[in-house]
Amino acid sequence: MRIRAKICGITRTQDAALAAELGADALGFVFYPDSPRAVSTSQAADLSQAVPPFVTRVGLFVNPTADLVDTVLTRVGIDLLQFHGDESPAFCAAFGRPYIKALRVRADTDLTAAAERYADAAGLLLDAHVDGLFGGTGHSFDWSLWPAQVGRPLILAGGLNPENVATAVRQTRPYAVDVSGGVEGPHKGIKDAGRLRAFMQALAEVDGHA
Repeated sequence: MRIRAKICGITRTQDAALAAELGADALGFVFYPDSPRAVSTSQAADLSQAVPPFVTRVGLFVNPTADLVDTVLTRVGIDLLQFHGDESPAFCAAFGRPYIKALRVRADTDLTAAAERYADAAGLLLDAHVDGLFGGTGHSFDWSLWPAQVGRPLILAGGLNPENVATAVRQTRPYAVDVSGGVEGPHKGIKDAGRLRAFMQALAEVDGHA
């Protein structure tokens, strides 16, 4: 099965358009104010209009209020919710949209228990554990901790870039990969066209679909 790709932290229309043109399956809009890639609901609504059919629009949240999620769902065309904080399964499932739950992985993380706890999640995103940070760190976790089977689609995130995505995919064989900073230049939130192309090409080659 083809490994899917999500490009997260989209802040510009041209980046959304290029990512979709290159074959990205999903684009992520960040609604976490502390993130350098955060967008407002009005910005996201404009960006959403640039996303072509059959590309999933993902709203990323970190410990949000229900009002914030409801506002985003009302004003922005969001297809899938992504929760990166300490949200409960009941909270994640309360909005009538499919969701994925991010888990910050370290050696003592019980991924099987987490998969059971979030049994109604559409998938689980495995990211690096960095104290005080909720994703977008640019750090990888130990890929040897990747579980063999937890009964949920698994998405690999954390420190991915054009140089290491092939190695990461060979070691983990995820359902999908999620990249943000690894396809940026010096300015967070601004995707680099060359790095984005290189990432998607490396993924296609390792996945046998180049």
